[in-house]
Amino acid sequence: MLRNAGWWLADYVYAGYWQLRAIFDRTDPASFASGSAAHIVVLPGVYETWRFLQPLVAAMHDRGHPIHIVDTLHRNQRPVGDMALAVEAFLSANELDDVILVAHSKGGLAGKIVMTGPAGERVRSMLAIATPFGGSRYARLMLSRTLREFSPDDPSIMNLAQQRAVNERIVSVYAEFDPHIPEGSELNGAKNVRLDTGGHFRILAHPRVLAELAVLAE
Repeated sequence: MLRNAGWWLADYVYAGYWQLRAIFDRTDPASFASGSAAHIVVLPGVYETWRFLQPLVAAMHDRGHPIHIVDTLHRNQRPVGDMALAVEAFLSANELDDVILVAHSKGGLAGKIVMTGPAGERVRSMLAIATPFGGSRYARLMLSRTLREFSPDDPSIMNLAQQRAVNERIVSVYAEFDPHIPEGSELNGAKNVRLDTGGHFRILAHPRVLAELAVLAE
């Protein structure tokens, strides 16, 4: 219990720092668009902009990946289905093919919808970090519809769980203890990577995330 409490505290310190920094950061996302390695499209989680994932974005770009930001997602408060449509439109408008989706939390749900839809052929694979593929029972307690969408019995979660054909192209990375997703992020048929640590946000900086990306990019 003490260990989990420590992980929980460290997770919110990490999240608070990067949310605050994102408010004042003025980095141009176009500065990450160069590179000769596999193209990556970043899908943030709920209430996150791409800037919250900037440490991961910078690390991936340093490894030669062109990073693409879907500006129309803003803080990602719209329903998962709407988010997926925005990503599909972005892939089509920019004529992107053979891309790797790198998604955090809610972003992984939208990414899987994209992979099962008409734009799925444009996606090579997805690296999903702390994604609630089976939902989170805590969502039932939330007042916001944006968060209640993650309930295990929400139709969007249940329908997406039935779409198993693309799971083999997904790597799901998640912590041993996730304070937001007590059910965990294991996905049947996917490559599941359980980290020996805790957190929903701080694992974005875990070295295993970049290691799994390197495998997908080969």
